[in-house]
Amino acid sequence: MKNLVVLGGGESGVGAAILGLKKGYKVFVSDKNRIKEKYKKVLSNLALEWEERQHSEDLIFQGDLVVKSPGIPDTVLLVEQLVEKGIEVISEIEFASRFTEAKMICITGSNGKTTTALLLYHILKNGGLNVGLAGNVGKSLALQVAEDNFDCYVLELSSFQLDGMFRFKADIAILMNITPDHLDRYENEMQKYIDSKFRISQNQSSKDYFIYCLDDENITKELSKRDLKAQLIPFTIKQDLNELQGAYIKNEHLLINYQNQELNMSIYKLALEGKHNIYNSMASGVASRILELRKDVVRDSLTDFQNIEHRMEKVVSVHGIHFVNDSKATNINSTWYALETMPARVVWIVGGVDKGNDYSILKDVVKEKVTAIVCLGKDNTKIKEAFKDTGVSIAETGSMEGAVQFAYQLGQKGDTVLLSPACASFDLFEDFEDRGRQFKEQVRGL
Repeated sequence: MKNLVVLGGGESGVGAAILGLKKGYKVFVSDKNRIKEKYKKVLSNLALEWEERQHSEDLIFQGDLVVKSPGIPDTVLLVEQLVEKGIEVISEIEFASRFTEAKMICITGSNGKTTTALLLYHILKNGGLNVGLAGNVGKSLALQVAEDNFDCYVLELSSFQLDGMFRFKADIAILMNITPDHLDRYENEMQKYIDSKFRISQNQSSKDYFIYCLDDENITKELSKRDLKAQLIPFTIKQDLNELQGAYIKNEHLLINYQNQELNMSIYKLALEGKHNIYNSMASGVASRILELRKDVVRDSLTDFQNIEHRMEKVVSVHGIHFVNDSKATNINSTWYALETMPARVVWIVGGVDKGNDYSILKDVVKEKVTAIVCLGKDNTKIKEAFKDTGVSIAETGSMEGAVQFAYQLGQKGDTVLLSPACASFDLFEDFEDRGRQFKEQVRGL
């Protein structure tokens, strides 16, 4: 019996443990931090050893295979020692993929991947496909491979997950965009981050598809240096593809052309508003047509989709001030899109754990749209310094209650209070979901 060691007792780790047991491994789960109660209950009911708040190296080094949480960097000493000993260290996605023949439709990018994954899943479900949703969203892929029997999966993949994937192959790969994010994990080298994102194309053959944003300079520049085997299908809002395969805008209509069949619909009928969401609709629409879904199903699904919690989520209006929860915006580019979509007069709540942010990118849109900034974090120095000369008033607080109260006082009738932090949440909150929920609770309590 082979030994499977799972590092991390969260969604992906517990899923990998369940799949490992089912496939005959002796499983040991180790988490250096506290494991959430819901996962402890699952682990306690399984026939395996587990621990929290420590890593017992004598047990870990007995592993024949290690499945590592995407939150653990490759540069951690324990991981480096495992690799030195010749023990294979992989991601939960890689592990799960070795036990399924299902078709894999994979989405990555610095922004928009969650919305695109959920939108594509919505379309495929409406089209009658037997489809699962996994990766950074939904239940872990390993758990679904262990317990379900889906014909295909829509996977939202982060760069951290891709870094631990080796034999995995995407039947359809979608690369939304590449903008600076998580550079602290890539030695502040943009090329290393780009390389990580392009791992979504690894192992693809001429029978597979690579769908990409033609408007993204980092992607197009990188494509010119690489010899991808997959069929390349672009989407763009800046160019006319002249009936070439892909998606583009013409006369305020979204056109998706695949194998000489054209889907045509008004951009005003799209359920998701804003320029960035046109990209999300294009990418999911192209993938749907490759999977031979009927045009009317794709069109109807793009029209009736409901957006996700914590992504440009309209909460409520209080005395004419509108509150929008965009807690999922954990990087500069996501926040730029959010601000760009807003009407003028925004009170912007920003801050948290900085990931090497360059706030200068936001200066123009802040001058154009923002009337006041509320900094929410333990250390707001960098944000205050970046926007001190914009003429926008700046307040700061260390609690969500304080942030909402400040924003409410600074706002006027017709203004929008936007929580779009551009930062990770771990200084004050469990995760971006906890941050978004607290925002909504405080707003509803006004």
